[in-house]
Amino acid sequence: MAAMQGEDGVHGEARLQDQLVLYETDGPVAIITLNDPERRNPLSTAMAEALIAALRRGCRDPQVRALVLTGAGQAFCAGGDIREFAGLDRLTGPQVLEQGERSTELFKAGQWLTKPLIGAVQGAAMGGGLGLVCLCHWVVAADDAVFATPEIQLGLFPLVILPLMMQVMGPRQALALGLSGRRIGAQEARALGLVTEVVARGQVLQRARAVATELAGRSGAAIGAGLRAYAAALSLPAPAAIDFANSLRVSTFLSADLKEGATAFLERRAPQWTHR
Repeated sequence: MAAMQGEDGVHGEARLQDQLVLYETDGPVAIITLNDPERRNPLSTAMAEALIAALRRGCRDPQVRALVLTGAGQAFCAGGDIREFAGLDRLTGPQVLEQGERSTELFKAGQWLTKPLIGAVQGAAMGGGLGLVCLCHWVVAADDAVFATPEIQLGLFPLVILPLMMQVMGPRQALALGLSGRRIGAQEARALGLVTEVVARGQVLQRARAVATELAGRSGAAIGAGLRAYAAALSLPAPAAIDFANSLRVSTFLSADLKEGATAFLERRAPQWTHR
């Protein structure tokens, strides 16, 4: 596995925000790891900010074509940091709003991600962790993974991630999970659309890397356009999303990658993508 040079010029695995998020590269794949395993990787404000930085870094790196998101230790992500919740009564309304805007910016990342994000989920994906699952484009889950939005038990509701949940699993099922806080297993999560595929626990990261490597071998121009069309289709009325997709079609039809792909097909060889 190749180590990526840090932005500060130090070689080796780059670590962001006091190691709360780890970033490393393996060829064209960036592995992003939530790294607070003793606390089951809670999505604190600092963790969210570090994750945003890692995702942006992967999207900017021309050598990276796909991203894998996973969690260190036994859990993917335990959700919001309850230690932060316990101290919220000391803040004013505007301060709470500002804190929320800093962390919830993460869940808008689907609007700017230009490379596929593959989730590798082991153990629990709770609350905001389930929101991260919804953010991913492809999710590989362990057969013993557990998913829930248990905020209702704390007197909260998964407000910020509700739109993502609705997009992925539909309004009724998303609301039911939010209202009940019940836990679901990997196979039910797959049936609801939260998970793309289920594998044995020891195979999760290996399979996620394999998916990422496969997608990294595709045309970056085509995948980038596809992700933009996907995000638009989730947020715009159908007619507007179709018009937007048609505008993207112009750029893809005129791309160097399409010319190369068509030429390679006719010449019966593998294409050499330039991702333009």
